[in-house]
Amino acid sequence: MQFFRHLNIVRAINDLRSYLAQEGPHKLGFLLLSVALFGSLLVAFTIDSHEVPVYHREITYIEQWPADRTDAQIIAQQKIDGPIEAKRKAAEAARQKKIQQDYKKLNDKLEKFGI
Repeated sequence: MQFFRHLNIVRAINDLRSYLAQEGPHKLGFLLLSVALFGSLLVAFTIDSHEVPVYHREITYIEQWPADRTDAQIIAQQKIDGPIEAKRKAAEAARQKKIQQDYKKLNDKLEKFGI
C-alpha cells in the first residue's frame, strides 16, 4: 500500500496541464479523439454484453426396454433405428457443410478486399 501513498490527484492534474501547455494544439485534438473513440467502443461493448439469457427446456425421452430382451429383438430395433439415425446424421452433416460454404464465401469476399 505504500505505492498509493505517492499518488496525488492534484499533482497529476498539474502535470497534465503543464504537458498540454507545452505541446501543440493538434495533440489535444488527437487526445480528445482517442478518448472519444475509446469511450464509444467501451459503451458499445457494454451495451452489447447485456443480453437476457434465453431459457430452453431440454426434455430427454428415454425408452424403457425389458431386461430379458432377446438378441433378435435388439437387432430388429436397431434395424428400425438405423435409418432414422443415419438421416439425422446426414441432415447435420449437410447443415455443417452449408455453414462451411457460407464462411468460405465470406472469406473469399474479404480476401477480394485484401483483408
